Amino acid sequence: MIDVEQLRSEFPILSTEVNGHPLVYFDNAATNQKPKVVTDALTEYYDGYNSNVHRGAHALADKATQEFERTRELIKDFINSPKTEQVIFTKGTTEGINLVANTFGRANITKGDEIIVSTMEHHSNIVPWQMIAQEKGAVVRPIPITDEGEIIFEEFEKMLSDKVKIVSVVHASNALGTINPIEKIIEKAHEVGAKVLVDGAQSAAHLPIDVQQLNCDFFVTSAHKMFGPTGMGFLYGKEDILNDMPPFLGGGEMIKEVSFDGTTFNTLPYKFEAGTPNIADTVAFAKALEFINKYGKEDIAAHEIALLEYATEKLTSEIPSAKIIGQAKNKVSVLSFVIENIHNYDIGMMLDARGIAVRTGHHCTQPLMARYNLEGTVRASFSVYNTFEEVDKFIEALKRIVKMFG
Repeated sequence: MIDVEQLRSEFPILSTEVNGHPLVYFDNAATNQKPKVVTDALTEYYDGYNSNVHRGAHALADKATQEFERTRELIKDFINSPKTEQVIFTKGTTEGINLVANTFGRANITKGDEIIVSTMEHHSNIVPWQMIAQEKGAVVRPIPITDEGEIIFEEFEKMLSDKVKIVSVVHASNALGTINPIEKIIEKAHEVGAKVLVDGAQSAAHLPIDVQQLNCDFFVTSAHKMFGPTGMGFLYGKEDILNDMPPFLGGGEMIKEVSFDGTTFNTLPYKFEAGTPNIADTVAFAKALEFINKYGKEDIAAHEIALLEYATEKLTSEIPSAKIIGQAKNKVSVLSFVIENIHNYDIGMMLDARGIAVRTGHHCTQPLMARYNLEGTVRASFSVYNTFEEVDKFIEALKRIVKMFG
């Protein structure tokens, strides 16, 4: 079992106050807070060995390169990638999806082809595919979902044909918490020759990730949803597919030789890492991965699910006018809901007045909200540093809000 009070002491921001109240931070699906070892690593880089990577012939460059590539090694082990070369550093999940759409997609999708996503996708896993589909004359098709927020697998199977070139599906929904049956989706998609991209933004910090066992073709995620810095993430891809894909951006690092007669491109992973990278945040991400490994993903997830179950029971039993949106059997620690006759923005603002941070609105999932005929929801999302006492404060604050509008 995790000593949550001890763990909380590693996060300086959790001791702050908001509007005269102790901070209760329930917006972890948007970004979670950072332990001091992560923020210290940023300072240590800039104060101690700030230099560019891979190119310098001096001590600072050597140190920076070693720490930078150490993060790639940690990611390799974290997701069980066969090789470090298959781990591509990106700005985050959004850039990872755009990279695949603009390289694999542009090279392999033609007129009449189909791209399958799900109804619960984040906009970043819809819009890039729409852009490529428009350019190529292809079609983006969404997998329908049940009222509970689960993919209708039989409908997905009916959608599969040799026209489908890629299936790009979220592992865990940021708006519903639903954990999708990714292994089954990958297996069925491969039967018709389609490649599969897994959006792991909400799963990488909560669920076991073994890309070899999943057999996914691509996996993308963001560091800032894994206790790491913003502006950094990674793309995993199968080696043969990555080798066949053209570069995403041109510039330094991604080349072997350049002349006015032509250019030859670098090997993996550098072919997809043009220009000076986000060195400091990449180095600091190593500390976030070590933090997760120290406490253990299984124990972290167990605490988060206990919080979700506790909050779900309290909400449904003590606030009858609340309706939970997303009641899948398997969920990560996301609780989305609406309260009858109270706008979600009003709820968010009144919770904030008492120091409680939640997310309101459509959560960058407008097609999903349209499926439920909603403008948006209130979303409370829990992390390992949250407590049952904070959930009690949250429920009590909601009861006050309901009474005010009653």
